[in-house]
Amino acid sequence: QAAPSPRMMENTVFMSFTFYSTILILKMYVVAIITGQVRLRKKAFANPEDALRNGGLQYYREDPDVERNLVSLFRAHRNDMENIFPFLFLGAVYSLLDPSPTVARIHFFIFCVGRIIHTIAYLLQLKAPTRSVAYSVAQLPCFSMALQILLATTPYW
Repeated sequence: QAAPSPRMMENTVFMSFTFYSTILILKMYVVAIITGQVRLRKKAFANPEDALRNGGLQYYREDPDVERNLVSLFRAHRNDMENIFPFLFLGAVYSLLDPSPTVARIHFFIFCVGRIIHTIAYLLQLKAPTRSVAYSVAQLPCFSMALQILLATTPYW
């Protein structure tokens, strides 16, 4: 296995970006794991082979609580993919622009916390506008990074 480039490891902005990105990816995995746990806890499986493995075909069924929870989980997961994936690109490129480490860390932190609150609001079905405020706050650093990338790259188009 190749050792990380010493130059990349010296880029404190990139290392901060890597930290927050990893937290967000782990959060996405947790949402996926919760989906399976909801089905296991309620013994309501979407596939007959899963039902057979966990007690019998009688558990190959729909459960209203499971379905309601899964809708929230699927929406949270889809929303994560629509927002975290662009963040991964923007944050990586932004890290290469040599921004202030403190400002960059604030960008990454705000996005990460906003996405975590957004997911919690989805899963716990918190009252509006909690989820939409978390979404909007998390978008601010993305727009800021995108604008800075465009400003830095405009001379090259």
